[in-house]
Amino acid sequence: MIGQSRELTVVRIPLRSAKHHFGASVSRGTRPYNEDAFQAGVIEVAAFAKKAPISLTRTQGVIGAGEGTSADSASGDPQVFYFGVFDGHGGAECSGYLREQLHTYIEESARQFELGSSLRKKTIGPDHGPMEPGVEDSSAEDGEQTQTAECEPQLQPEVNATKLVDLERSLTKQWSETVGGYFKRFRPEHFQMGTSGRHQPQPPPKSRGAKATDVNSGIEAVMTYAFLKADLDFITAQAKRVDEDMVQSDRALNDGEILGEASRPREHVQGPKRFKGGSTCSVAMVSTPTPTPFWHPASPSSLITAHVGDTRILLCSTASGQAVPLTTNHHPSSPGEGSRLRRYAATFVTDSFGEERMTGLANTRAFGDMQSKRIGVSAEPEIRRMELKPAEYSFMVLASDGITGTMSDQEIVDTVKEARTPDQGAKDVVAFATEVSKEGDNATCLVVRLGGWERRSEGGMGAMGTREVRDWRRQEAIDPRSRRT
Repeated sequence: MIGQSRELTVVRIPLRSAKHHFGASVSRGTRPYNEDAFQAGVIEVAAFAKKAPISLTRTQGVIGAGEGTSADSASGDPQVFYFGVFDGHGGAECSGYLREQLHTYIEESARQFELGSSLRKKTIGPDHGPMEPGVEDSSAEDGEQTQTAECEPQLQPEVNATKLVDLERSLTKQWSETVGGYFKRFRPEHFQMGTSGRHQPQPPPKSRGAKATDVNSGIEAVMTYAFLKADLDFITAQAKRVDEDMVQSDRALNDGEILGEASRPREHVQGPKRFKGGSTCSVAMVSTPTPTPFWHPASPSSLITAHVGDTRILLCSTASGQAVPLTTNHHPSSPGEGSRLRRYAATFVTDSFGEERMTGLANTRAFGDMQSKRIGVSAEPEIRRMELKPAEYSFMVLASDGITGTMSDQEIVDTVKEARTPDQGAKDVVAFATEVSKEGDNATCLVVRLGGWERRSEGGMGAMGTREVRDWRRQEAIDPRSRRT
């Protein structure tokens, strides 16, 4: 760019150090160790944002003073941001594996599917080639004025349809042969090969190397494939390990290491013994159509959430101040999950707390849990896509069940509203949940700033809607007489 000003200089700041844009807090509660994990950063995948209007892209060369610009990715698209929270059970092996490896599976799946960018750049105007269809050139002699154009329809990211179908069929076949049971007739919702009862199977394209632009063959298919592939690799690696028994067999201390490389394990799935636990997962990815970051008040963005289990993702509406949940709990009490699994799981029971469980598990979807895979405990994600208008939402919250099981959705967002920064908001939520919790579960909270952050207290009753309830709960928690039975 010619004549680049001081305001346009790109400065790379580690996301976890930007406390005014992102905050995270973790507490183990009263548990002896912490099984939760989280991840935040940028991910190398093609942009999936809705293409910006032509009238907006033509004015990108004139950026106001003080407006930030984010760095482009290696592909030339604006960076895609990645946030995830993982709640392990039975140990921290699975949640730690997802923290370190899940984003790499998403990147690799996008590469295998040859996922293309939704931001197709076209040169327009008399000096740059042909005009866009339906747009008339109204440039004056000085070339400064152009006619405003309507927003184009959204362009879905392209993938190689032939590879897509082949990879999806190969993965479902591996699940069928490796696990069996429920997965013998497994048809994920966002796979091109079809799903039982909801979508008709779609035949592969006739021509080799053809491109597909269907909504089920874009980023949603990539996310589904990455989740299922990561889960299959994890349980396969655990099945190869020796099951822990009461009698310790004679093994070398470096049995789990490569000869000559004592610090390097055999595989990226850690642990020398078989791990039978698992982890829930909620992931959010944000993509913008322009280099302006998603937290800028004038920037639109696209949000993709992929969810497994009972972790939670919330948005706070700027206009109403209400909490907007983007996920639902995958519990046996859910009608959809119950009907999906009752053909295979005959042991639905209700525990002493009134919660319905399946073979001792509280979640019907999770990573790991290898002993329950045959009856349908799957890592197939529930995927949701939202187009966020400029400053439509104030912030996003990702939380584990140690928080959502203690606080309501509205209590969580109202607590964040009172904080000065997202970092302080995450700490306040975890502190309150730990203080009033009776179970003492691990608590993890991530708060991500969005375009309406500065107006977070203007909508509805602001933070006053649940303040009295929160004050009463805090007072009840610190009152020693309230715990008498």
